[in-house]
Amino acid sequence: MPERSALAWLDRGGPAASSAMAREAQITAQAMGATLNGLRNRGLVERRPDPEDGRRVVLTVTDAGRQALKDKRNARAELFARALTSGAFTQAEVEQLAAVAPLLERLARHI
Repeated sequence: MPERSALAWLDRGGPAASSAMAREAQITAQAMGATLNGLRNRGLVERRPDPEDGRRVVLTVTDAGRQALKDKRNARAELFARALTSGAFTQAEVEQLAAVAPLLERLARHI
């Protein structure tokens, strides 16, 4: 979960320094470094010079990282679709969920 969160954070917010990500996630710089190293080792993020300060390094999502996020999101969407069409929900309940979906999406963007 920490890796997926870090990858999604970089995808949404763009290039960032490890220290800034650690502050945002409220974890130690060492813990964030370990998470990001795991992502780097799998080719999902890469280090680049900071365009504003060449002495610093920022991390960015690679194409492979974007594809990994897309694959995870597609798998999650399939789980939702199966659950909603399994008969566990009435048509009225499915309609209620559809009506609230935009609010939940907005909430997720602000978390």
